[in-house]
Amino acid sequence: MENFITKNLKNNEKELDRILHINESFDILKRSFKIENRQCVMYYINGFCNSDTIQKVQEFFCNMKEEELPPNVEDFADDKIPYIQIDLYNDKYNVLTSLLSGVVCLMVDGYDKAMLVDVRNYPARNVAEPEKYKVLRGSRDGFVETLLMNTALIRRRIRDPEYMCEVVRVGKTSRTDIAICYMNGRADKKLLNYIKEQLSKIDTDALPMNQESLSECLHKGHWFNPFPKFRYTERPDTVAAEILEGQICILVDNSPAAMLLPTTIFDVIEEADDYYFPPITGTYLRLARTAITVLSLLLTPLFLLYANNPGMVPDWLFFTKITDPQYVPIFWQLLILELAIDGLKLAAINTPSTLNTPLSLIAAIIIGEFAVNTGWFNEQTMLYMAVVAIANFTHENYELAYSIKFLRLILLVLTQLFNLTGFIIGIIVSLLAIILNRTIARTSYIYPLYPFDLKKFMLRFFRVSIKNK
Repeated sequence: MENFITKNLKNNEKELDRILHINESFDILKRSFKIENRQCVMYYINGFCNSDTIQKVQEFFCNMKEEELPPNVEDFADDKIPYIQIDLYNDKYNVLTSLLSGVVCLMVDGYDKAMLVDVRNYPARNVAEPEKYKVLRGSRDGFVETLLMNTALIRRRIRDPEYMCEVVRVGKTSRTDIAICYMNGRADKKLLNYIKEQLSKIDTDALPMNQESLSECLHKGHWFNPFPKFRYTERPDTVAAEILEGQICILVDNSPAAMLLPTTIFDVIEEADDYYFPPITGTYLRLARTAITVLSLLLTPLFLLYANNPGMVPDWLFFTKITDPQYVPIFWQLLILELAIDGLKLAAINTPSTLNTPLSLIAAIIIGEFAVNTGWFNEQTMLYMAVVAIANFTHENYELAYSIKFLRLILLVLTQLFNLTGFIIGIIVSLLAIILNRTIARTSYIYPLYPFDLKKFMLRFFRVSIKNK
């Protein structure tokens, strides 16, 4: 590889000025100074660097004598720069990538390498509890958009030298930093090597959607199976616990969410609250969440089945029979409400927080009341869809919620077309969608149910204390 940085500072300076468009880009700054008769130049990004530290380093150089300069750049970086984080590069890729990442690029006439001094101080929000991943008890810190802070939050919880954090770059233009975090000796070596190999093969210009772009590059599976192959979380305590269990975490710079893999259906259902309460409470929460998830899948298809076949309703469910006139078929009522609920979600996301409460009142009271009174919907239909909508919020994973929603829509369509036979076919299709799914490690998506491991299967539902685990 041809050296980008040479001993001729004027040539280096001229080339960098051209590449960085110094006269056009206002946020890329250049500062020239001298160590007696030796010319020096410094490049850095305004807003990415600690200006006080830059000033102190430059002040130190101004007080040096030219005879104090060693003959080679390595000795100069080791003995004369009063800062710890320094890298030496003379190739174009590393110099430009580091500089555009916020590292100060220092060049001295007569030295054939650029000294990259890491004094970055990225703009970042506070480490606060994630809005989506709240817990009733436990840590209140969460990941932010700065990779270095996120890795520090994990390292704070795992004080073991076998905890590894490797960084790679992906994207020709974005050159996005990606951290791979794992416990040496506990993580699956084959999966780890596979992830590193896939990352090295990614040929893309950028990762505009952060984790989603990366996940699509890592796993090119069947698009029609909606169940998540990755588990996402913004909680560092959850990530630390999963790493200690042998999972691998991937952090992407500029994103506050971590990717955990491999992921099974049981991993997705788990939440941090299961472990912040005593075993009996954690077990109850886990079982309740699982039961409600199954209920959200089957409730409206069962209601449609009974509405189309009143004779199938057992005597103890007689009160669920629809006695009011139906101006709109139940099937279409359910489909319209499925779409309406998603519309309300999108409206809530894009509504200012100060207007969320009035919008909820309008949706729940005015629209719901008038929809029933005008005959668009029956009361039972509104009730069951409300239960399903609330059930979707019992678990934190959006991908799982929409996976259940898609299966529920398939169940509704098959039940409407083929009655009981269609309902049974829908159940089989739902089970096959889960059973035939594979993790990114190509292992079973329903482990430890298949291959069956009784002890681990029971631990998925019944939490025990750590000393008995």
